[in-house]
Amino acid sequence: MLIVMKATATPEQVDAVCKRIESLGLRPHPLPGAERTAIGITGNRGMVEQGGLAEMPGVQEVIRVTKPYKLVSRDLKEEGTVIRFAGTDATIGGKRLAVMAGPCSVESRDQIFAIAEIVAKGGAQFLRGGAYKPRTSPYAFQGLGEEALQLLAEVREAFGLRIVTEAIDNESLALVEQYADMIQIGARNMQNYSLLKRAGRSKLPVLLKRGMSATLEELLMAAEYVMSEGNYNVALVERGVRTFVDHTRNTLDLSIVPAVQKLSHLPILVDPSHGTGKRDKVLALARAAVAVGADGLMVEVHHQPDQALSDGAQSILPEQFAQLMDEAAAIAKVVGREVSRGIKVESAAGAAR
Repeated sequence: MLIVMKATATPEQVDAVCKRIESLGLRPHPLPGAERTAIGITGNRGMVEQGGLAEMPGVQEVIRVTKPYKLVSRDLKEEGTVIRFAGTDATIGGKRLAVMAGPCSVESRDQIFAIAEIVAKGGAQFLRGGAYKPRTSPYAFQGLGEEALQLLAEVREAFGLRIVTEAIDNESLALVEQYADMIQIGARNMQNYSLLKRAGRSKLPVLLKRGMSATLEELLMAAEYVMSEGNYNVALVERGVRTFVDHTRNTLDLSIVPAVQKLSHLPILVDPSHGTGKRDKVLALARAAVAVGADGLMVEVHHQPDQALSDGAQSILPEQFAQLMDEAAAIAKVVGREVSRGIKVESAAGAAR
């Protein structure tokens, strides 16, 4: 069920409705919008009695939600969500496209600082880099763990970039919270419901990647798990799905971008690195992602990809990243968007969490 408040509703009236919902043993989820506040209700196993709620001061209407997902739905929030990062002008969602770039894995101090400088000079606002790497083989490089997180925090201090890195379980998520600015939930964990719930209790925004064989509804329901715990700052990522093709690592499903935007208010980014698995195809699919209306790009960049400990074949070179940024900016103008170039940190304190 969804309660739509009047545009003139006061904070006190919104609070009163939330308390009434709680008195019914349910959980309210108020999401302020540009023109009105909508309150989603979770915890009900059946129909909620509308009478007492519909007649409360400030309530415009009570709407029955028939979709299995409630909080991610555009029925709850008409305008798109914009995720903001305190102390900077970095955003995900809205008119400006977010660019996340960096290596698949943090390998050493020299490596991550060299790549961070490339990413920062290229104009990205976010550095992606793995501290924990869930790999198909147990013998492959698994990441440096907390040491990598500490290096990423140093990078933030040096360049002002916001840090996005993956958590693979509850223990690593607790550490990611200490060092990073955004928690990534990878494709292999998209339906790890205990991890999604834990991320939903975090104060950090969550970047949720589509599972390797996940449908649109399954992706939205995974985001619902996060939001149902109270964390409404969620962004989605299309990173390709597994099909019968063998000319790319995955099949990048760009059609999901407008599909998500029709059904949900959450921003959706595209990862053409995992979506193709091949360096020579990344820029072409990045251009297509911007043209189709994606809210941002997530790409792998490495200054020495042939020596990378993971995913070197799909990591673009520094000069290719510079080209990508220029091309993305040009295409964004055609579709009424713009690419954020560089990051402004409001204060020295704002560069650190």
